[in-house]
Amino acid sequence: MSRILNSFKWQSMIRPNDILGEIPSNKNIYKRTFKMAWPSAIESVLIALIGAVDMMMVGNLGSSAISAVGIVNQPKFIVLAAIFALNTGVTVLVSRRKGENNQEAANKYLRQAIYICIGLSFILSLTAGIFAKEFLMFAGANIDYIDLAVPYFRIILFGNFFYAIGHTMTSAQRGAGNTKISMKTNLAANGVNLIFNALLINGLFFFPQLGVTGAAIATAIGNIVAFSMATYSVTRKGNFLHFSFFEKMKFDKLALNEMYKISSSSFIEQIFIRVGFLTYAMTIANLGTVAFASHQVCMNIMVISFAVGEGLQIASTSLVGQSLGQRRPDLATIYGKVSQKIGISLAILLALVVFNLRSELVSLFTIEQQVITMTQIPMMILSFTILFQVPQVIIVGSLRGAGDVKFVAMMMLISVAIFRPLLSYILAYGVGLGLQGAWIALAFDQVTRYAFSFYRYRSGKWANIIL
Repeated sequence: MSRILNSFKWQSMIRPNDILGEIPSNKNIYKRTFKMAWPSAIESVLIALIGAVDMMMVGNLGSSAISAVGIVNQPKFIVLAAIFALNTGVTVLVSRRKGENNQEAANKYLRQAIYICIGLSFILSLTAGIFAKEFLMFAGANIDYIDLAVPYFRIILFGNFFYAIGHTMTSAQRGAGNTKISMKTNLAANGVNLIFNALLINGLFFFPQLGVTGAAIATAIGNIVAFSMATYSVTRKGNFLHFSFFEKMKFDKLALNEMYKISSSSFIEQIFIRVGFLTYAMTIANLGTVAFASHQVCMNIMVISFAVGEGLQIASTSLVGQSLGQRRPDLATIYGKVSQKIGISLAILLALVVFNLRSELVSLFTIEQQVITMTQIPMMILSFTILFQVPQVIIVGSLRGAGDVKFVAMMMLISVAIFRPLLSYILAYGVGLGLQGAWIALAFDQVTRYAFSFYRYRSGKWANIIL
């Protein structure tokens, strides 16, 4: 027991010869990590819950409604891929400049990112909205629910325009260590989404009964509320980060080049991730409406478990970036490993919850017994997967914080874009395991990614990257 407890102390995480200066106490290290991680974890869970709440509240409309909401997920994230890549660059660079206490440079990144995001999100959302039916049919939607999915997707895209801009602002805030701002905006967005879901899906009081379309409108309203709060956070004077829409738009070539170096690799990573996830979803969509609905329920539960790790990932990205900005790779190593230790502990707890309460969790999304039955084995596979998923996400966050985005992009190409879709197709159709085979492939993907990222982190090469 004492060996386990000692492994949580920073003295066991770094060699004495690698220490470059004073190290805070174990209490202060964990306190700082928790202070930054818990708002990010709550924020990530709340983001995951926006989609989950939509699915829960349309679940009583049947498997077609669940599939209509679920089929939109990957096309939606493909539209957002470029924005997420941009925001990765913003978080990494702002965290470095925060560590250097260079406020002027940090605000340059914020301004450039907002300008780009406004134009890019408008073009991408409009284009996807025009070709919504074709996009969803390509993603695997079938005739059972395509007429439900198209209007849902178009309304979601309208909300995404505001979500994208707000996300850019909060990504910069995360880099500066202001993780509570993101948590508050998403808490408000979820509250608004939940209220309008109840009013518009079922037609309570004087509101119309809109079903799946009502869920989309509720999500869009929540995104607009989150955008408004994020805007307020960066337009207040006196903060480390400040932006004004009344300033003359001016592009800074140096800042754009620095952002491009990080964001271009991150964009490639996002493309690999989204293509892999889309291909994987298409494989399962072809198994039929009930199988796809069952898969979407399990995926929503997985996304919530992933969100817990993502909170620690955000903290790790920021803390590693700030430490390297202070020229303290020793502290970056310690904060990365502390985040991993916390993540492994949470992963064990989450795995036990998912395994033991799998039927109860699925029942929150649907009352169809056929769907509930079909989810049992995938949920057991998920409980095993979480043990690798959560720590892998945190390690990747540390690598991103160091600017090691090229390695992450290559790992995503191999694992997500090639390995998972190919293996899922072989197991689902070639071996005949159906939905179970697709989830076995997902588990192998997570184990592979954990092995790659752990090896890279252990090598220490990321600590020498200069930004």
